[in-house]
Amino acid sequence: MRIAYLDGFSGISGDMFLGALVDAGVPFELLQQTVEGLHIGATLEMSRVDRNGISATKIDVVVNGQKDLPREEFWEAETEEPRHAHHEDSNSHDHEVGVKPRHSQGRPLAEILRIIAGAPISEPAKRTASAIFAALGEAEAKVHNVDVEEVHFHEVGAADAIVDIVCSAVGAEALQVERILASPLNVGGGTVKCAHGVMPVPAPATLELLKGVPIYSGEIQKELVTPTGAAIVRTLAAGFGPRPLMTTERIGYGAGTRDFAHHSNVLRLVIGESIEAELSDTSSGEFASNEEIAVLEANLDDLNPQIIGYTAERLMAEGALDVFTTAVQMKKGRPGTLVTVLCERAAASKLRDILFRESSTLGVRSRREQRHVLARRHESVNTPWGEVQIKVGSVNGTDSQAAPEYEDCRHIAAEQNVPLKTVMQEALRLYLDKKNG
Repeated sequence: MRIAYLDGFSGISGDMFLGALVDAGVPFELLQQTVEGLHIGATLEMSRVDRNGISATKIDVVVNGQKDLPREEFWEAETEEPRHAHHEDSNSHDHEVGVKPRHSQGRPLAEILRIIAGAPISEPAKRTASAIFAALGEAEAKVHNVDVEEVHFHEVGAADAIVDIVCSAVGAEALQVERILASPLNVGGGTVKCAHGVMPVPAPATLELLKGVPIYSGEIQKELVTPTGAAIVRTLAAGFGPRPLMTTERIGYGAGTRDFAHHSNVLRLVIGESIEAELSDTSSGEFASNEEIAVLEANLDDLNPQIIGYTAERLMAEGALDVFTTAVQMKKGRPGTLVTVLCERAAASKLRDILFRESSTLGVRSRREQRHVLARRHESVNTPWGEVQIKVGSVNGTDSQAAPEYEDCRHIAAEQNVPLKTVMQEALRLYLDKKNG
């Protein structure tokens, strides 16, 4: 399996990821064409730089003729003008999200998602970019305790982030890998100025995005992981941990803005073939299969339960392995529903589309997990009312699970006017008698 591994020993930002992609072989012209198609007054520039002895690719986003803008925090209270807090400690020129009243200037998430939807890129890349931006907006909304619709991106920051995120989605697709993995992330240290005042690194939105991700602080007392970088890696990476057992075919280095002494401020991207699957112990016969599946999740707190039920039916009809819902408590004390979809990786994009189309969610989380499936077979038993199939699961050749097929039992119960539980109990008894006889 072809995979990519991100070494985040110096954190990650949007432009660092773009630099690593280009350095690893993604055509810079592809990213340039992508930016031109967005029509937001932005362009890309590429250069070779040295970061403590490592030659790396530096990508700069130029917005309305302005290059190398420091990452800024923009916020506005009901009676105040926007405040600009310049970040000289940031790893890149990513821009933080600003929370503003609805009437103030700035791009709301819905507008940005419309820009992405109209971009001349593939549908999978659009879905990936939308998911990254939705994660970014949802993190800021939670930090500020507002609805995601109230989160606005400042004009300059929005353009910069749109370029970083859309190009990241297009570039990741161009790698043609089946899976992206990442190391634990060095978030840096020290403090950062933001709309919340002076805060310790990582910034609040960054830390929210990195929930469940292994992070650490090294010797560099600067912000190394930006909110945009956190959203990108959280969405694209299927898992975080030590470098997997893999070959190395291509290596790319993406440069951060700052040049630290005794520390290479780069993001390393390694492309190669995973050989773990070849060495995994699947010869014992314990499982019929050990496979990787996709898990999709969405939180809903404003949707008619009847529509949720219909959406679940549509997902199952279109190939989901399973769909289930969980009652959850959401912000402001509102009850909500967590929809979880299990599916084959090839079906993930189609099922994600159904979630976006049929539900009210603005973002769908996705990850990959291992699924161990027992060896199974079917046996039949003849009940007084008709034949019933029994599904049997086994471990190492020993039967461990047995259950009557529900549809067989339901059909008999309805036709013969017999309680369903009676049919199921009798079918299982007959199977056990047959097995033990």
